[in-house]
Amino acid sequence: MSQHPRPWTLLRRGLEHDYFILKVREDIYADPRTGHEHPRVFLDTPEWVNVIAVTTEDQLVLIRQYRFGVRDTTLEIPGGLVERGEEPAVAAARELEEETGYVPGRVMPLGAVHPNPALQGNKCHSFLALDCVKRHEGRQDHGEDITVELQPRAEVPRLILEGRITHSLVVVAFFLERLHGEAQR
Repeated sequence: MSQHPRPWTLLRRGLEHDYFILKVREDIYADPRTGHEHPRVFLDTPEWVNVIAVTTEDQLVLIRQYRFGVRDTTLEIPGGLVERGEEPAVAAARELEEETGYVPGRVMPLGAVHPNPALQGNKCHSFLALDCVKRHEGRQDHGEDITVELQPRAEVPRLILEGRITHSLVVVAFFLERLHGEAQR
């Protein structure tokens, strides 16, 4: 029978630095085996959503935007932060419309993952939005510069394998969609 590691005890919370989309803190934990103190960085972030948006013509609604971490533009699916008190499915439809101007006919949950449980406690919820229709040009947030791109839905494997889609949480969303498709067969 496998034995699980014991939980670490939080000894002290560190000073918190608020950067609007996340808070950074270094907490001190006690090693359950030795009792020694270890600093651990914690990123306190809201829940996130990602939306695989599909038009009535079976086209994917993708976005391109500059990502400061890689200092380049990336091809992604729409997504963003879940506002306090907001349901993830509502946030998914809102982010889709804000970023692209597309409105979904229906939104279905695909699942949620922990983006990086070593440093973060939040989840990224993935959704499939079907029967999406363009209603307007979108209402991007201040500081966003997004372009919308349609791709045939069948092109997803190629886009990932060729390294055109590299955002890990976007790849996870497509994997969750594939698992749901396989489970329904």
